Amino acid sequence: MILQLAKNTVFFFLFYVSFTTVAYAQNANNADYLLQNLKQKLDKVKDYTVDANIKLDVPFIKMLPVNAKIYFKQKNKFKVESKSIAVLPRQHFNQITSLLENANKNTYTALISGNENIGTTSTTVVNIIPSSDTSDLVLAKFWVDPKQNVVLKSQLTSRSNGTILTEYTYNSQLLYGLPDNMVFTIDMKKFKLPKGIATDLHTTKPKTQTPEKERKNGKIYIKLANYQLNKGISDTIFKK
Repeated sequence: MILQLAKNTVFFFLFYVSFTTVAYAQNANNADYLLQNLKQKLDKVKDYTVDANIKLDVPFIKMLPVNAKIYFKQKNKFKVESKSIAVLPRQHFNQITSLLENANKNTYTALISGNENIGTTSTTVVNIIPSSDTSDLVLAKFWVDPKQNVVLKSQLTSRSNGTILTEYTYNSQLLYGLPDNMVFTIDMKKFKLPKGIATDLHTTKPKTQTPEKERKNGKIYIKLANYQLNKGISDTIFKK
């Protein structure tokens, strides 16, 4: 009887492991399931402030790193404060939260397009196609880590800003799905720079054409530190 009980226990354990493995594999290939998990994680964040260090690597522009403070509050209240000009793709900085917040089956179609490794992490690639032809967003792609429920890379193509690729790394706020570092790769022909910088860029006439100045893309590096989560932020902050 003891032997039979042991066999039954082993069988149940193997069945459970097999079942959960199959269930995980199925869920990891379900776009709506992955996006819902992302949303549930980000919904834990009611508001935050964070210090940002912004470094620009853009052809023709020489700027020292800029310090800024970023404020966020649900639903999608967002503000950047800085004593200098902060070059930040604001409409894309909070892109994941914004898209998931407004997402439902009437506004987009989500599809799995495959799997890719980012470093040593296996990700599931989710394509998001807006249902409306009038949407500024043309296509969004998320490289999702289904184990940690975070996006490691995203690519948004919009009519107003072209294609912006964003890479994310996580550490201190992994539990809330908030990154510690972000790297934006921007399309220089499409991306809307702040007015002062844009004017300087278009009036600059390089004497010689070098490979550096022929670059079509620029990069924005953002390091985030000193998150203050769910402390409460007044709505008046976003009206100033």
